[in-house]
Amino acid sequence: MKEISVSELKKKMDANENFQLIDVREDYEVEIAHIGGLHIKMGDVMEQLEQIRKDIPVYVHCRSGKRSAAVVNALEAQGYKDVYNVAGGILAWADEIDPTMEKY
Repeated sequence: MKEISVSELKKKMDANENFQLIDVREDYEVEIAHIGGLHIKMGDVMEQLEQIRKDIPVYVHCRSGKRSAAVVNALEAQGYKDVYNVAGGILAWADEIDPTMEKY
């Protein structure tokens, strides 16, 4: 499984690179803190594969990186090649990028 750090992701965002960011957390988690992207709950990913692109890099994140890692593995099993886990998830984002972000 490939991973990307939050600092690498932030650089790609700042450079307006073409990628898809997917947040696999629950609704209440997204209400607490978010960094944008498409919200598809982990349990709904397999039913919503048509929303996940195969022509650009896909970065998947959650709270800590565990759920998103499972989703990345599942997507790779479905034939996705350019899919990455955001290491450390939103907690790493709060620690390294935006210390004002609420942690939960």
